Amino acid sequence: MGVQNLSFEAWLSQVPESIRTERYWQLTAYQKALYLFDLTWQDTQKWLRDARGQALARQMVASADSICANIEEGYGRGFGKQLLYFYTVALGSARETKGRLYRAKAFFSPDILHERLTLASEVVALLLVEINRQKRR
Repeated sequence: MGVQNLSFEAWLSQVPESIRTERYWQLTAYQKALYLFDLTWQDTQKWLRDARGQALARQMVASADSICANIEEGYGRGFGKQLLYFYTVALGSARETKGRLYRAKAFFSPDILHERLTLASEVVALLLVEINRQKRR
């Protein structure tokens, strides 16, 4: 069964312990971003059959990947200004992913598009909360 058929809660139970024991796993924004990446990976598989979809698929996967990668790298660098910088880059990638989702609307049913945009909006909001929390430290 693909991740597209899994709720966030069901998907969580399939994430390996080696990921769940990382400090960044405690960040809900990371969990949701990783779920969004997995959905994006599967969503874009069918796009590769369409010439227009090929470029979109590469860009979409890269921007969704960048959200997770920047959170991971930020935690690898420590706290303070460096972590805040990587959260800010992750936020930019989350907004990029959300925009790309909308621009790729021809590849989605209206319901799936709504679900993906809602999830991307959650990631943006969660990162904004975390950025503001870090700024107050």
